Amino acid sequence: MFNIGPTELLLILALALIILGPRRLPELARALGKGLAEFKRATRDFHDDHAEDVSSGGADQVAEESRPAALKEDARQDEGEQRPPSSHG
Repeated sequence: MFNIGPTELLLILALALIILGPRRLPELARALGKGLAEFKRATRDFHDDHAEDVSSGGADQVAEESRPAALKEDARQDEGEQRPPSSHG
């Protein structure tokens, strides 16, 4: 992903230790780990929900629910209007 070798990783960790100090570095690492775990969990939940909706045919319902209110109102008005029959020839 980032193509960071062991030497570069050691340099980054040494700089972080110098800048943040030995007290704050573990706190930062813990917070970063929790944030990444929460992001992975949210991504997995979103993926599972989306896959479930698609497999159950709920994609049309999801699309309808996410449609802006103005478009929904236009669709309701179009359904309620009676259009005159077209006369072709």
